[in-house]
Amino acid sequence: MPTLTLERPRRKQRLTVVENYDVAADAKKRISLRSAKTKYFHVKALSNGCFLLEPRVLVPPRAISARSLKMLDKSVADLKKGLALDDLAIMRQLTNEFDAKEWQW
Repeated sequence: MPTLTLERPRRKQRLTVVENYDVAADAKKRISLRSAKTKYFHVKALSNGCFLLEPRVLVPPRAISARSLKMLDKSVADLKKGLALDDLAIMRQLTNEFDAKEWQW
């Protein structure tokens, strides 16, 4: 009876240290990264006191669908015209509706 053997998956190339330096946190506990390739990072604080920074890249406009861009442009135009409600107006409207419904028997 023939047996099927799977090829072992190859490991990706190991990470190497590109730059190694010490840094001190300032009074507000901030540090500066030298020669950072991106502006935004996602930070994970680990239980052993280490911090893992993963670069984050904002989505380029061409990655957003044309339909979404059209809807976004329309929403901004409505907001500038005053046709859209701001957050406070929406909250006021919701609380007024809730209060009115609550007291109707």
